[in-house]
Formats: sequence, C-alpha cells, structure tokens
Amino acid sequence: MVDHPRARAIASTVKKVVADALEHRLTDPRLGFVTVTDVRVTGDLQHASIFYTVLGSAQEREDTAAALQSASGRIRSLVGAELAIRLTPTLEFIVDAVPETAAELEAALDKAHAADERTAQARAHAEFAGDADPYKQPHDETE
Repeated sequence: MVDHPRARAIASTVKKVVADALEHRLTDPRLGFVTVTDVRVTGDLQHASIFYTVLGSAQEREDTAAALQSASGRIRSLVGAELAIRLTPTLEFIVDAVPETAAELEAALDKAHAADERTAQARAHAEFAGDADPYKQPHDETE
C-alpha cells in the first residue's frame, strides 16, 4: 500500500464512516463488539483494507466476519456517499491480529522473566567450579 497524503485522508474518512455505520446504521444481530483499528487505501484509491478486532469468542468473531461480509455493499454505498469521489473503493474486511500477537508476546515475556528469576536465584547460591580466578597469573622470579 502506498502512503500518499490523499490516500491517508480518504482512509481516515473511510474509517470514520465504517465505524459510524457499525455503531449506528447496521442492525445485524451477528455483529459483535467491533473496533475498526486501521484502514489502508491503495495509491490509486481503488481498494480499501479495513482492519478490525472483535471482543469475544471465536464464534463471535466468525459471526461478525459473516455479518461484515454480507453488509459490505451497504457500507460501501455509505462510504461512496460520504467521499463523493469518482470511484468508490472496494472494501475488504481483515481481522486484525494485533491483540492475539500482543497476548503471545506478553506470555513469552512472562516466561523469559520467570527464567531470568530462576537463573538469578541459581546464581546467588552458586560457587566456582575451580579457582575463583581461572586466569593464569604471571610468575614471580623470586619464587
């Protein structure tokens, strides 16, 4: 996706229109608690990728995806009416994986922190395997 100022402005407008439509205009009972996280528009303004998250179970995510797919035409007409440009971009709804990725990273960081704690405890009670100073020292001629 190209980062043109006009594409960014249109993406911002698309995000606002889609969020408003999801909150006020669509009454599909399959829609869960949806948050539009990002919108990216191609440089030629022909395609918009809408990233969203859904709070809830896997079944609620699937139901919301189906509801968004079935309402994409209605949402596209709302976007077209708001944008008032020659061609209305096609809309693609993509589940944003940021919350799942963040949870996986958080779990990995917790695991690493626990391993660091175990290592620090083992180090506190550790003794040298050989001499305390394992490096060779220069010999004195007098010895």
